[in-house]
Amino acid sequence: MSYEFVTLHPFISINEICTIHYFEYMNDFSFPGESHDFWEFLCVDKGEVNVVAGKEPINLHKDEIIFHRPDEFHAVYSNGTVAPNLVVISFRCQSPAMDFFSKKILSVNDDEKRLLGLIIQEAKQLFSSPLDDPYVEKMELSSSLPPGCEQMVKTLLEQFLIKLYRRALSGSSPKPVSSVKQKTGKDRYEQILSYLEENLHTHLTIEQICRDNLIGRSQLQKLFREKNGCGVIDYFSHIRVDAAKQMIRNQNLNFTQIADSLGYNSIHYFSRQFKKITGMTPSEYSSSIKKLSEEPSLR
Repeated sequence: MSYEFVTLHPFISINEICTIHYFEYMNDFSFPGESHDFWEFLCVDKGEVNVVAGKEPINLHKDEIIFHRPDEFHAVYSNGTVAPNLVVISFRCQSPAMDFFSKKILSVNDDEKRLLGLIIQEAKQLFSSPLDDPYVEKMELSSSLPPGCEQMVKTLLEQFLIKLYRRALSGSSPKPVSSVKQKTGKDRYEQILSYLEENLHTHLTIEQICRDNLIGRSQLQKLFREKNGCGVIDYFSHIRVDAAKQMIRNQNLNFTQIADSLGYNSIHYFSRQFKKITGMTPSEYSSSIKKLSEEPSLR
């Protein structure tokens, strides 16, 4: 037999990354703006943010993404009320398909958000430079990389862009969730996630979670360990601290008020939980975020 090979031609190919960032900004952060000769996109993970693209101011909300083509001036600033979490990635790409994204504002679905999350996870291993410093101009590679780390970032980013391209081109949007569902494992997990989000301001116990969601304790713990590698109470503690971090950055409440609003028994217990999860006290976190928002010359 005589075999013949098929040459695979890349649709979008990325071989150079400039920066990969995940930002937690204060509600009064402002980046004055810049332009550069490579692509950049900004995706809102939480909250909302104002962006200037060219000369036009744009308000972006959760799960929206904007692309800045090479040499386009762009700036970003918080709206003074809501503290945003942002994914910002810049890269060089000569593929003609990238022209599709020029001046586009799109929404990302769950699958695309999963890919962004994987990119951030890999980037934390790929770079020794912090991912939360907006003034880093050169990302330093880590001295010890997991096998294939660079290629993982490349292929995940290309996959993200192709999926986004296909869905935007087809005009499809995420399917609405039916009000009547068969309770599969995934449905049950999503139901409990929604329940936890709705009860962030409550001191929940595992017994209460089981009772309110009609699920056994061992089944609940197994479900969360399979999905998150931790128990449901650990997961709940993490999302409460995430909520606290955003409230700190919103700058509307003091630490005692934040602890009260999230159902902590005392400011001391809140501070201990916050430090256990973040490695910093609430005041240290607040100071670090404010410092990262300053230009290097002001630090």
